[in-house]
Amino acid sequence: MTMVDAPAMIDSPMLRTARIGLTDYWNDSCAVEELRYAIERGAVGGTTNPPIVLEVLDKERAYWVPRVRQLAAANPAWSEVDLTWALVEAMAVRGAAELAPVHARTAGRKGWQSVQTNPQHYTNAERMVEQAVHFTGLASNMQVKIPATAAGIVAIEEATARGVNVNATVCFTVPQALAVAESLERGLRRLAAAGGEPARLAPVVTIMVGRLDDWMKAIVERDQLAIDPRVLDWAGIAAFKRAYGIFRERGYRGRLLVAAFRHVLHWTEFVGGDVVLTMPHAWQVRYNTSGIDPVSRIDVPVEPAIVDELCRRIPDFSRAYEPDGLAPAEFDAYGATARTLRQFIGAYHDLTAKVRDIVLPNPDIAAA
Repeated sequence: MTMVDAPAMIDSPMLRTARIGLTDYWNDSCAVEELRYAIERGAVGGTTNPPIVLEVLDKERAYWVPRVRQLAAANPAWSEVDLTWALVEAMAVRGAAELAPVHARTAGRKGWQSVQTNPQHYTNAERMVEQAVHFTGLASNMQVKIPATAAGIVAIEEATARGVNVNATVCFTVPQALAVAESLERGLRRLAAAGGEPARLAPVVTIMVGRLDDWMKAIVERDQLAIDPRVLDWAGIAAFKRAYGIFRERGYRGRLLVAAFRHVLHWTEFVGGDVVLTMPHAWQVRYNTSGIDPVSRIDVPVEPAIVDELCRRIPDFSRAYEPDGLAPAEFDAYGATARTLRQFIGAYHDLTAKVRDIVLPNPDIAAA
């Protein structure tokens, strides 16, 4: 296979999506069979995070349980935390190997596998950067997730300046996306000034559209609001399209990425844009059997009445939608951010507990 040759692809709505405009799609997991399914249908990237690693450990137990035990036997002084991170890294490297042909075929522009920094370090820029630099050395096509927290914005600039290909995560709002984009620009300029190669990097700026929807719905329940439930499914779409317009106007080099799929509009409304859609396997299968033939809709605006109702009834939507709705110091406490960080940290602790159960089985359960 030459650099310009591409393998035969399976025709599907996902493959057709990847051929409209500049839209790319990724597999939102590093599970090997799911990643292969996606690549066969045009996917050019993959991701991990603590909940994903936890899921993959369960799905691929036959592969990973012996691997964890081998690591423990070979490194008897390692703590369960050391073993957990060795597992995270091994999963990411395995996913990167599946994507390596894509990376080679596209001269390094695509075929990236994302791995996430420790979610517990969301307030510590130095530790996030240190881990990001380490992850970058694991494979030539490794991309590193850093959260769009106040410290994360600092870490994104510094990591980029050191040559890390960043995937900004835990990001839900227009202000966060813009802060990330500016941080990337500063880092890319610093990298160039130091003699590096900014063109080698392909940074992305995630907006977790479904999680913004989730937060709007949680507010409606918490505050006992009476609002058309159909409006709530447009919150993430509206914020993403607002950010997309600003990114194009300003010429940012970071690409926006759609994450946290909840319904079909989280696919169809973004087709045709110079964006990445990172989809869980289950949603890919659902879309591929939907009978929907995708068409470009990225430039179709959300109905003004929907945006107006969301802004008027839910102040936290205005904070997410307006470019100056949040200051960086407010990013960490924003509802969607705090909820997601708590989930990711919880999943990390659950993953560590599962590693513990592999290397130190519970004798009471074993005897039952």
